[in-house]
Amino acid sequence: MSQLVVIDHPLIAHKLSLARSKTTPSLQFRTLLREISMLLGYEVLRDLPTELRDVETPVGPTRAPFLKGKKLVFVPILRAGNGLLDGLLDLAPSARVGHIGLYRDPNTLEAIEYYCKVPADIGDRLTILVDPMLARGRNGELVCERGPGATASAARFHLLDAWPMRAPGSAIPLAQGGGR
Repeated sequence: MSQLVVIDHPLIAHKLSLARSKTTPSLQFRTLLREISMLLGYEVLRDLPTELRDVETPVGPTRAPFLKGKKLVFVPILRAGNGLLDGLLDLAPSARVGHIGLYRDPNTLEAIEYYCKVPADIGDRLTILVDPMLARGRNGELVCERGPGATASAARFHLLDAWPMRAPGSAIPLAQGGGR
């Protein structure tokens, strides 16, 4: 089941506006992108399963939630997706990282895969496909049909921006577990 989640938060909107300004220096742009990615990452990872475990605190024992279940893999679509990777790794530093390279055929405008390196156990992991912009959705479709999304047990997209012409009802299908 596909699902499009639009995160309409004033802090993200503000940081995105600063990043879009032509007067924003490169260092500030990269910092803003990392911060935005981390804020979006909270939503992408919102429903990770947890389990209660016993913990000894300074005031006594308690049961506390810990992440359980699927391990994560972040797969940025080269090269633009790399800008969002660090923010996600700040949230989940133990996640594995894969990469997929795509380029656009100048005649047909179709996405062509030129590189794909993902962990061998990607089928056992929740795969977060990382790309800063969704226009027609062809990159996502290609990744889900033939790339790591095709072998992942569940895949989600982590996007920074989407073109307004992409209506929620036309959100692309994500691989085998739906997406967020």
